[in-house]
Amino acid sequence: MESVLRMVKQHGLLEMDRLGLETFRNEGAQRIEGMDAVIYRRSIRAIEDTLFFIGVAGGEKSLFLAGEQPIVGGFTGTSGRIGGVSLLRAPFSPANGSLLQKAFPFTAPVSLRNRKTTIGCGDRLGLATPGQIRAVRSYEASPVLAQQSIRELTLTGRDYPGVVSDAAFLVFQEGYELGYGADGDHLKSMADIDAAVAAGMPMITLDLTDVMSPAPASWSEGKVDDEFRALDSGTRDRVLERYADRSFELAGARVRITMVEAKRCALMYLRALGYAREVDRHLRAKRGDRYDLEISIDETTAPTLPAHHLFFVSELQRRGVAVSSLAPRFVGEFQKGIDYIGDAAEFERQLAIHCAIANAFGDYKISVHSGSDKFSVYPSIGAHTGMRLHLKTAGTSWLQAVRVIARANPGLFRSMVSVALASLTEASKLYAVSLDPAAIPDSDHLADAELEGLLQNRSSRQLLHITFGGLLGNSGIRGKLLRTLAENEEAHYALVEENIAKHLRLLGVPTRR
Repeated sequence: MESVLRMVKQHGLLEMDRLGLETFRNEGAQRIEGMDAVIYRRSIRAIEDTLFFIGVAGGEKSLFLAGEQPIVGGFTGTSGRIGGVSLLRAPFSPANGSLLQKAFPFTAPVSLRNRKTTIGCGDRLGLATPGQIRAVRSYEASPVLAQQSIRELTLTGRDYPGVVSDAAFLVFQEGYELGYGADGDHLKSMADIDAAVAAGMPMITLDLTDVMSPAPASWSEGKVDDEFRALDSGTRDRVLERYADRSFELAGARVRITMVEAKRCALMYLRALGYAREVDRHLRAKRGDRYDLEISIDETTAPTLPAHHLFFVSELQRRGVAVSSLAPRFVGEFQKGIDYIGDAAEFERQLAIHCAIANAFGDYKISVHSGSDKFSVYPSIGAHTGMRLHLKTAGTSWLQAVRVIARANPGLFRSMVSVALASLTEASKLYAVSLDPAAIPDSDHLADAELEGLLQNRSSRQLLHITFGGLLGNSGIRGKLLRTLAENEEAHYALVEENIAKHLRLLGVPTRR
């Protein structure tokens, strides 16, 4: 702690007024480094006579509070008085994170429902946020920086309060004041939704897989007719009147729903629509209009037909559900960590229709799930959505962390490949990929300089993408990985920034002026 305080005194930070601090934090290198300490320049702020900043001492990053008077405000940690200055070192805990969000509201996640272009930046380690922020600063897009599914929480050993507080501390570190979101991703149960909302996450991605009925998609017309007749007469009459044998003329597209498809849609989606309405009302009761509800209907084996998309969102609109974004299942394959697989021209043709439906039924954002690294189709996505878009990424930032390991700690990287291969069977139960283990070069036979090339190999890239749970759960890997990233922090941030910026650039997101 003394080393940090020496840096504070050296730069006269306690004597600066608000304007002086603002000038100081916006000039010069982002890291102020001493012999054995670091202060992050953009984090330096004051409330009355108390100085706040993020720093590193003894190899541990913390929030520091300093002032001539005793420190108040409820933050907990290690405190002392050195040379007439009170200093508190507050760890990155959820309790301290909540206090930071109250003291500096820009560090709290907010609803992005009125933001045109948003990008979900999954951060499995809670370390990549600064690189993601540095990328987004340059573009007309808003980041969702705390984005985790229950599956990811289980595999990484984290929880929603920790995910949100980690993001808040790093937003403070970067001094990012433009607003960011937090997403309880692919949630199904009300209990999980409540856990995310209680942690301060304004965005809920509602996964309707468990309440949709996919079977009618393959039923014969006769079976569809029989099952449809079992519905109540009011529902039958309304569905037939609104949709059966009707064509919907949209701007740039025409969608026709036949008699049998109208009936099929009712059988497939009515239960899911009822649950979506229940969740929307629940969120509204808890957060007023300060929430973002994303509807996910992409976890299916078959692409979402335009007729089904139109039926579904029309019925959501009729129920008064406030949809911020919707994720259809697109034609082709959006596998983890690699580029789009499929007919790009057909994808673009169908995407244009999906966008026309979104424009006509609420002007919600089209959401692209498993959107990481789909570079070949980004230009068409950007063009047809008109940037009314949510792009969801997760593993791409994790892979940039793995890239750092390949460069800085080759021995650890080789161990990670070995553990990943041993974890593949379990990981493959959770993630649909098409990797071929036989196509992965033996890392023991590669020179150190060749290891990074495994992240260009499609199979080894997917291997390292989906086995993060096995890697982070391995006691011989996790600690070494985190230490290597801490020792190479700026290199990590730079790789994440470069990667996210590439996503935004190829989408055609305008740069900030």
